[in-house]
Amino acid sequence: MSKTIAINAGSSSLKWQLYVMPEETVIAQGIVERIGLNDSIFTIKHGEGQKFELVKDIDNHEIAINMLLEQLIELNIIGSYDEITGAGHRVVAGGEHFKESIVIDSEVLKTIEDLSDFAPLHNPAEAQVVRVFEKVLPHTLNVAVFDTSFHTTMPAVNYLYSIDTKYYEEFGARKYGAHGTSHRYVSERAIDMLGKPAEETKIITCHLGNGASITAVDGGKSVDTSMGFTPLAGVTMGTRSGDIDPSLLQYLMEKLELTDIKDMINILNKESGLLGLSGVSSDMRDLENSDKDSAKLALEIFADRVRKYIGSYISVMNGVDAIVFTAGIGENDINMRKEIINGISWFGCEIDDEKNNVRGEERVISTDDSKVKVLLIPTDEELMIARDVEALKK
Repeated sequence: MSKTIAINAGSSSLKWQLYVMPEETVIAQGIVERIGLNDSIFTIKHGEGQKFELVKDIDNHEIAINMLLEQLIELNIIGSYDEITGAGHRVVAGGEHFKESIVIDSEVLKTIEDLSDFAPLHNPAEAQVVRVFEKVLPHTLNVAVFDTSFHTTMPAVNYLYSIDTKYYEEFGARKYGAHGTSHRYVSERAIDMLGKPAEETKIITCHLGNGASITAVDGGKSVDTSMGFTPLAGVTMGTRSGDIDPSLLQYLMEKLELTDIKDMINILNKESGLLGLSGVSSDMRDLENSDKDSAKLALEIFADRVRKYIGSYISVMNGVDAIVFTAGIGENDINMRKEIINGISWFGCEIDDEKNNVRGEERVISTDDSKVKVLLIPTDEELMIARDVEALKK
């Protein structure tokens, strides 16, 4: 029986689903959380409500993948690795090289690694995962599904920076965005929930996880998004600063006596965001359980930055029909969803506390009389990835 595994490697997480294709039947799924942090959580769900869970330190994505493949055999989910004929890999940065999904060969993998400047927290981890699959599953078809493809519909007015256009023409310096597979899935679901023709809808999708991005979806197409040339731009994130005055980099480098800009970018990517602000953790759950004032302030800043992007995208589209919450924080953090919406109620949206008191369940969470609907839609990037793998099988 042919099986396809969809791999979604985030900066500190690894989500996956194993499908029987083309039936799209999920036979197992799981997530590895807090990769690179203490007490990583390794979970597999399979069979009739069976669950395997392990809490231990998992240092990197390679270890996580090897654990996953070993447990698929141990738990008798598969009889042998030969049953997995396709593997789809979420890749954050495709630059202008990849406008659609593609079968991975040595040249494609090298290009993905070469594009690490566009996504330094993601592309190296994703390439690492692909190499593990090539080693353990040499006969499996590996397919790259790019986060950037959904955002190729952005107009130049939104993807160009206000710098000399020769830098775009010569070096590809422009906004690319990320999380496109997720934004595409939840915006399509939102259109269905609104019951309107796609071309008549204006939707703002909030993918809030350790990495976070906001996208304006007008008529079913991405017209603007918060992440930029790399996934460092935009709102405050787990370890990433989000938007920052570029001149501050030079100032801090001089004060810190840094000579390599890469060291400064590493600070913004790995030591900033919620972690840097709070001094506690990059994980929202840790901050909400903390008594430190710095943790509370970090939560307030996170909500503030999300609100500002929502407001700006209402302007970009000259209106909005629905605001969508998805991904780890968006799907599970009841308090943060309410905190964000409470600060923009002037636009005609209000959280219904009873409807909002849920985690990971697709539903409308705004009051019945809200002019702007607020939707909770669990993302399913894995299904989108599996479909692309199936389409590329010969």
